[in-house]
Amino acid sequence: MARPVAGIDPITLEVVRNKLDGIANEMELTLLQSSFSPIVKESMDASASLFTVEGETLAQALAIPAHLAFLIPCVGNVLKNFPVAVMKPGDAYIMNDPYAGGTHLPDLAVVMPVFAGDRVIALSATMTHHQDLGGMQPGSVPTNATEIFQEGIRIPALKLRDAQGWNETLVSMLKLNVRIPEVFMGDLNAQVAACMIGARRVTALAEAYGDNHLTALFAELLDRSETMTRQAIRKLPQGTFRYVDFLDNDGIELDKRVRIEVAAIVEGDTITFDFTGTSKQVKGPINCVPSGSQAAAYYAVRSLTGPQIPTNGGCFRPVRLVLPEGSLVNPVEPAAVNTRTLTIKLASACMIGAFREAMPDRLPASDAVDMHAIVWGGERSDGRRYVVSECIGSGSGAAAHRDGIDVVETDVTNCMNLPVEAIELDCPIRVHRTEVRPDSGGPGRHRGGLGILREYEVLDGTVALTHRGERFYSAAPGLAGGEPGASSISRIVRADGTIETIPSKLVCTLAAGDRLIVGTAGGGGYGDKGARTRDAVRDDVRNGKVTPEAARAVYGLS
Repeated sequence: MARPVAGIDPITLEVVRNKLDGIANEMELTLLQSSFSPIVKESMDASASLFTVEGETLAQALAIPAHLAFLIPCVGNVLKNFPVAVMKPGDAYIMNDPYAGGTHLPDLAVVMPVFAGDRVIALSATMTHHQDLGGMQPGSVPTNATEIFQEGIRIPALKLRDAQGWNETLVSMLKLNVRIPEVFMGDLNAQVAACMIGARRVTALAEAYGDNHLTALFAELLDRSETMTRQAIRKLPQGTFRYVDFLDNDGIELDKRVRIEVAAIVEGDTITFDFTGTSKQVKGPINCVPSGSQAAAYYAVRSLTGPQIPTNGGCFRPVRLVLPEGSLVNPVEPAAVNTRTLTIKLASACMIGAFREAMPDRLPASDAVDMHAIVWGGERSDGRRYVVSECIGSGSGAAAHRDGIDVVETDVTNCMNLPVEAIELDCPIRVHRTEVRPDSGGPGRHRGGLGILREYEVLDGTVALTHRGERFYSAAPGLAGGEPGASSISRIVRADGTIETIPSKLVCTLAAGDRLIVGTAGGGGYGDKGARTRDAVRDDVRNGKVTPEAARAVYGLS
C-alpha cells in the first residue's frame, strides 16, 4: 500500500475518495433516469466521470469501461481547444470526432468545468450513445460504410452552452441532421443535467474542505493508485506474451478475416501492448482509432491488477501502447470507424489472453466477445420516425471455480439486454421468443456461459435493419482442456419462407411478415469435460441449458 503523505489525513482521503465515487454514480443515475432513448434508459449505454484540470480521470461511475476511457482523450481535446483559463461558470462543451479524441459518432461527450469561487478545480463529463447522429443508415452504425463521412455528423470540440443558455446555432444544426431530434435533445439535456449534478457536488466538497486542500487530495489519490498499480504489475509474470485472434470480417469483404495480434510486454512496473502484426486498416467500419485501443488497454490492465486498487488516472500512467499507423487499431482519416466496438472487445480479450497460459488458475477461458448490435429504423403509419438500437449479450468464459455467465455483456462493454417491451413499444416489431441458447456454452469441468436466442417479426411497413455481430466464423476458445463455445448464427426468414443467412454484418430492409432470428455465441469451457459432475450436467438439462442429446453425446450422461 502507498504510504501516508505528510499533511494529508488518510481517513479524510478515503472519505473524499468515496464521496467522489458517489458523485460519479449520482451523475450516472441522473443520466439513466433523465434520458429519452431506450438505449440509455433501458440498455444503460451512457457513462459519467470526474476529471482533474489536467485531464486525468478522478472518479468514474459503475458504468461502461470503454466509455469511461473514451472520455479521457475527449476531455483532453476540449482542454486543448478551451483552456481552463477561458472557461466560465455555466459553460459546457461537446464533441464526438473520432479523429480528435472521440470514438465513433453516436458517442457524444459533454464536458463542464467545476468552479470553486472563480477557479476551475475539476471537470464533470458524460458520454451517451445517441440513437441517431444522421448518416446513411438509421442508428448511424452502417456496417457497409467505407468512410467516416457516411456515418453521420462530426462535431469538433465546441461550446454547447454558457451561462446565458444554449448555443442555438449549433443546436439547430444538430437537430436538422438527426432522424429523431426530440429523442436526441432529451438525451443531450440529460447529459448536461448530469454534468451539472457533478459540478454542484464537487463545488460543495470544495466549500467543505477548502479548494486547495481538495485539489491536493485529488493529486494524492492519483499518485496512490499509480503506486498500487505499479506494485501489482511487478507481481505479474515478467517478459513478453503474445496472442492472436480474428474478427469475422470488416462488413465489406465478408470472406476476409481480420487479424489482431498483441505482444504484452511486462518490464518491472510498466506494461506495454504492441499491436505490430495486426491487420492494416480495412475498407469497412471496424477500424478503431487510438482512443478505442487505449480503452481496451486500460480495461485489460485494471482486470490484471485487481479490483482493490481505486480506479482513476493514476492506474493508467504505467501503460504504454504501440499502435502502427495505418493499422486496424490506428487508422488514417477518413477511414470508417462506427463498428469499432467489436475491435475494442477483441483487442482487450487478446491483451488478457496473452497472459492466459502464464496465469491459467487466475484467468478465465475466453468470453464470446460478441456484443450483437441490432438497429431498427423506419417510419410509422402516422409519419413518426423511430430508431431503436439494442445490444445483445453473449456468454462469458468459465473459470477454475465457476461456470461462465449466461447472456451478459463482457469486458469493455456493460450494457443491459433491451427488454422486449421496450422494443415493441417503440417500433412495429413483435418479439416471438427470448431464451437462453442451449448447448452454446463451451463444454468443460466448468461450462462456458450461454448465448441468447431472439426471434423478431416485422408487423407493419418496411424496416431498415442494421445487424452487427461477431464469432460467426470462429468460437471462444476453452482453457485448461475446456472446449470452445458455440459460434453465433443469425438468419432472416422472409414472409414467403425464403431463408437468408447473415454473414455477421449486414444492412438490409425487412418487410411485414419477415422474421429475424439471432443466436449469440457462447463462452469457452474450463477444464476437462469428463470431470464435470453428473449432478451439474443434470441441472443443466433440467434448466434447458444443455439438451438431453448433448448431455449424452458430450458428457456421456446416460
